[in-house]
Amino acid sequence: MTDMVRAAVQVAPRTIELRAFPRPTIGPDDGLLRVEANGICGSDVESYRGHLGMGRGPTIPGHEPMGIVEEVGERAAERWGVQPGDRVALEVIVPCRSCHDCLTGRYQACRHRKYGHGVTGIDVPPSLWGGFAEHLYLTPGAVLHKIDKTLPAELAVMFNPLGAGVRWAVHLGEVGLGDTVLVLGAGQRGLACVIAARAAGAGTIIVTGLEADAHKLALAKEFGADHTIVVDGPDAEDTVERVREITDGEMADVVLELTPMATAPVTHALQAAKHGGRVVLAGLKGRAEVPLQTDLIINRALTVRGAFGVDARGYAEAIAIIESRRFPLEKLHTHTFGLDDTELAIRTLAGEVPGEAAVHVSVHPHL
Repeated sequence: MTDMVRAAVQVAPRTIELRAFPRPTIGPDDGLLRVEANGICGSDVESYRGHLGMGRGPTIPGHEPMGIVEEVGERAAERWGVQPGDRVALEVIVPCRSCHDCLTGRYQACRHRKYGHGVTGIDVPPSLWGGFAEHLYLTPGAVLHKIDKTLPAELAVMFNPLGAGVRWAVHLGEVGLGDTVLVLGAGQRGLACVIAARAAGAGTIIVTGLEADAHKLALAKEFGADHTIVVDGPDAEDTVERVREITDGEMADVVLELTPMATAPVTHALQAAKHGGRVVLAGLKGRAEVPLQTDLIINRALTVRGAFGVDARGYAEAIAIIESRRFPLEKLHTHTFGLDDTELAIRTLAGEVPGEAAVHVSVHPHL
């Protein structure tokens, strides 16, 4: 057992360094995870580029960690219901579990949380807070979910994007039987929303994407989308008018806006929703100013919800979908990288590597 743990540290925009940190000493209330895989999120790309989150200093990124419990204290094992050898997925947020928000089920709003996986700086002991590392520290307040050990790691690690699909489409968007659903954005979470909406009984699913997203739009149809719309290039279509055409003017019951750093789709989302429809905003825009036409919300009697991450219910239901093996999720996973190639992995998901058409990308630190 080595006394040092290797990790990828983001020290500045577009700068990631491999460093070694002391292996934490585990007591009765905490634990240590041997990271099998960590999925890469679009927000990891934006953080890498310097658009999000670099105010916290050098950090080990990776907020979608999944792996094997290697060490766990006696009290922690009882609290989490795990033993060494169990496979678990970690939530990003580490709540205090004691404040009013936590005790009333709103732990994502916990004002006393001090740590988060993939977002806490290395200056906070014991530094190993992110999933781009051989091992990750399990602080006493961490939220864990067990996952079937027989699943391939690249499928099990989809718990986060699929959890987003479940929460954003079904819990926040309230997709129901026969609903028309418009998904703006064909990334991994857009595709996850297609899977979740189809599982919930949606009637018609429409997905938008760029000309460069042809492979993702093809996957969207494999996972249950009825129509796809290309929004740029010589064959670009007007999203709102195309939705009007598809729905015979009824428009969409639920619109999910997932595009990163693009502002126009927010207006398209409001325009494409039917009167009394529901709009879920989940695409981060960084510092961009978004023109918000509040008259559209008022005059169309829209319900607009912001989607902040995924909660325990979303993760649990997503893991159930993965474990059911109902959907061919292996088609989503396109790239696997080792820890030494973390930066290349992020750039691949970002579309910065010529010839690589990425959808779901993960880093496996022990390759």
